[in-house]
Amino acid sequence: MSNKILISIAILFWTVTVLTAQDEESTLSWPREIDTEKGNVTLYQPQLESFESNILEGRIAVSIKLPEGDMIFGAVWFKARMSTDLDERTVILESIDVPRVNFPDLEEKGKVDEFTAFLVKEVESWNVVMSLDRLLAGMNDIEGKKNLSAQLNNEPPDIYFRTSPSILISIDGEPKLKTDENSKLEYVVNTPFFIVKDPNKDNYYIRDGKFWYVSEDITKGWKETKKVPSKIEKFAKESRDGDELDSLALSITESPDIIVVTKPSELISTDGDPDYASIEGTSLLYASNSEDDIIMDINSQQHYVLIAGRWYYTKTLNDGDWKFAEPDDLPEDFVKIPEDSEMSSVRVSIPKTPEAQDALLEQSIPQTATIDRKDAKVEVSYDGNPKFEKVEGTDMSYAINTDKTVLLIKNKYYCVDNAVWFVSDKATGPWEVSVIRPDEVDEIPPESPVYNVKYVYIYDSTPEVVYVGYLPGYTYSYVYGGVVVYGTGYYYNPWYGMYYYPRPVTYGYGVHYSPYSGWGFSFSISVGWGFHPYHPWGPRGYHHGYRRGYNHGYRHGYNRGYSQGARAGYRAGQRSSASNNVYKNRNTGVKHTGNIRGAQTRNNAGTNRTRSSNKQNNMYTDKKGNVYQQGKNGNWNKKSNTRPSQQPATKPANRQAKPQTKPANQQARPQTKPANQQSRPSNQQMQNSQRQQLDRSSQNRSRGTQNYNRSRSSSYGGGRSTGGAGRSGGGGRRR
Repeated sequence: MSNKILISIAILFWTVTVLTAQDEESTLSWPREIDTEKGNVTLYQPQLESFESNILEGRIAVSIKLPEGDMIFGAVWFKARMSTDLDERTVILESIDVPRVNFPDLEEKGKVDEFTAFLVKEVESWNVVMSLDRLLAGMNDIEGKKNLSAQLNNEPPDIYFRTSPSILISIDGEPKLKTDENSKLEYVVNTPFFIVKDPNKDNYYIRDGKFWYVSEDITKGWKETKKVPSKIEKFAKESRDGDELDSLALSITESPDIIVVTKPSELISTDGDPDYASIEGTSLLYASNSEDDIIMDINSQQHYVLIAGRWYYTKTLNDGDWKFAEPDDLPEDFVKIPEDSEMSSVRVSIPKTPEAQDALLEQSIPQTATIDRKDAKVEVSYDGNPKFEKVEGTDMSYAINTDKTVLLIKNKYYCVDNAVWFVSDKATGPWEVSVIRPDEVDEIPPESPVYNVKYVYIYDSTPEVVYVGYLPGYTYSYVYGGVVVYGTGYYYNPWYGMYYYPRPVTYGYGVHYSPYSGWGFSFSISVGWGFHPYHPWGPRGYHHGYRRGYNHGYRHGYNRGYSQGARAGYRAGQRSSASNNVYKNRNTGVKHTGNIRGAQTRNNAGTNRTRSSNKQNNMYTDKKGNVYQQGKNGNWNKKSNTRPSQQPATKPANRQAKPQTKPANQQARPQTKPANQQSRPSNQQMQNSQRQQLDRSSQNRSRGTQNYNRSRSSSYGGGRSTGGAGRSGGGGRRR
């Protein structure tokens, strides 16, 4: 291909990218303008007041420039159903109701009624599209907002520290061997890695990348080997589905060490002995030669490592005596880690930082969808006859030998599949979309492997559709101690029968979090040349063949080969990222998942008529509906409708008439006016009450815009990533 063609393609790609970004910005920016028969209407960014289920309430500052040139200011209260697309980080406020409109100081009742009726009709016809990042920041205005929390298990897993290339190979409990019918070789079914036994020699073989390992004991003694039986090599090749090693994998000359574990474990590593560097403005050091988040507090001489959103500490990395650090008990210098530090990505796991606050807010935002009751289907298969076990501490039971989540509640069977509730009179179906979410579900404890379904909701229904949604808890993202963590920390026993059904896991994947890309998964050295097509309860990238980081640049493909066991297991790993919309995994039944392209306005008005405004987004309302404009110096200017500039003679004439018609009131007015003036905030009162409220709204609006710009940037946490292979959650290390 010629250089001219390549340059043309590059220019075309750049042009399309720029135009797409400009189109998105024009759709999501504030303020918004619309030309109407009443004049030019400008709507400023909504200020939020309450949020419950999928219903959002708030108020919007509005200005109307009349045809004759006058400006009218007002506040519009709204109540709307929220439709979200967490992949695109967009929110649609639809089915809007306007319970109240206020035009402060506008005394002409006819005009008040006229403009109120006009705005109610206009706003209720709109679908308002917002950036999720701006909405999240605005939720800081909501008083009494609740942060979800759970009684999680924070006991440390087994933590291995290495200073040379190593691989952690996890087996889900004691190894379970099955025989391949064709080769007669035995393979370990309860692991995503390629582990095969030669029954003739009682040797086990592991393949990782281009390296082969052999051992007589599956849990220890692994050594690299060049001598591999031909039938094992053939079996490995057949299992790869044609996936070839890339050039980087082939260029690696040093074989990593093998660590095989049968319990929840994590591997942390440095490239040689830890090379400590200081974190500016703190008494903290960090291991600069590690992909892991390793921090040493000089004052206490304790090492801290961040695993699955949790901090664990020990005096010496090699001693293995790890303890859980309560988030509130972290060294005080943690919160001082600069935003532009190499370690800024850990700020999201430190209570009271802006990053942690953003993450907490995101935990309360559901991914929503509209489900077609006629088209939505689910099939439930069991490994033998249905078997149920009690959910501890409740009257519910759950099925243990199926690849779906099935609950038995009051003689009814409920199945949750890709965040949709189904119901049946029998464990085997037939199933139909449920319009009821059983209240008993809220009693499921985190010790249960079906705990995550308590975060799946039904908001409303019609004879045709059901409005549903799920919180990040469904994808194993939870709140503990003011931060977001991954997984419950509990180990759940898998099902073994003709098939192997894994359960949710917390450790073993190098999990890290970014508010802009959700949970990301990586491995300290390499993912291993895995055997099974998916480890269904594990990270999404783990079983879809994503290539993970290796601090020497080593990348190799994940094997998506054949497995009689795991192929029938849960596919729930597809929903392991907080920003991965599981409704898109459904083949049928989803009518709308919140994508702005699917949003249809009502009455042919609204979004398709509004346009981006070049005005500053600096108009706000207080809770009473007064409108304020913030100046460049931060001062607040109250906008009044009392004296329109085009009517200077009207008010004096009216005032002359009032003493004649109501002389008694004339005496009272001098007292009333000063009283009214006192009720309007003076400069001192603004400092103490409304100014704090308005300043906070302004700060949240600015932060929302900042977060929106960051989430759109490919250099900031991977942009709108759905998996987050990049490790940085901020301005920190590129991994």
